[in-house]
Amino acid sequence: MLTLACCSGVMVLPCRVILGQEPMAISEIIPIMSFFTTDLSTITHGIQLAVAPVFLLTAVAGMLGTVAGRLGRIIDRARVVEDRIEAATMDDPMTAAYKELAGLRARGRLVNVCIALLTFCGILIGLTIVVLFLSETTELQIFRVATLFFLSGVVFFLLALVCLLVETVLATRILNFGKRSASGRKPRA
Repeated sequence: MLTLACCSGVMVLPCRVILGQEPMAISEIIPIMSFFTTDLSTITHGIQLAVAPVFLLTAVAGMLGTVAGRLGRIIDRARVVEDRIEAATMDDPMTAAYKELAGLRARGRLVNVCIALLTFCGILIGLTIVVLFLSETTELQIFRVATLFFLSGVVFFLLALVCLLVETVLATRILNFGKRSASGRKPRA
């Protein structure tokens, strides 16, 4: 917040006065204010540049919702299997249940890695938006940083897709689709 002090032409920053520092003259403030552009077309172009990565950010948000839903289903199924193991008698080894629980644990780890990758992707895409806007509306020449952030975000997104694919393959490998087990009876749900 800027305020004028008297008629002396000195622009006073309240924090400088509080700290006991000399007030800055208007001639010192102008270079700071010219750091940001006031050209409407430049600002509009900066917004257009910054909006493009938002579409990837939307995809990341949608995928985060999907993956979080899968994690919830994995946790619910693991609780059911754990309850079945706890309710089993001592003479029942529950080998299939422990095997399913191990598979659920592996799937849960993959989904957690996927969520972490998507979160990092979202952060990098958000930083890309900020850097693109600042590059366009200020004198900062940081387009290379924006490129690095954007490409890193895309790599994280692709790795998250690979994690989701592997988790989906693991999920379908444990399905029996009504096949009978070696003992001749249908597997329990």
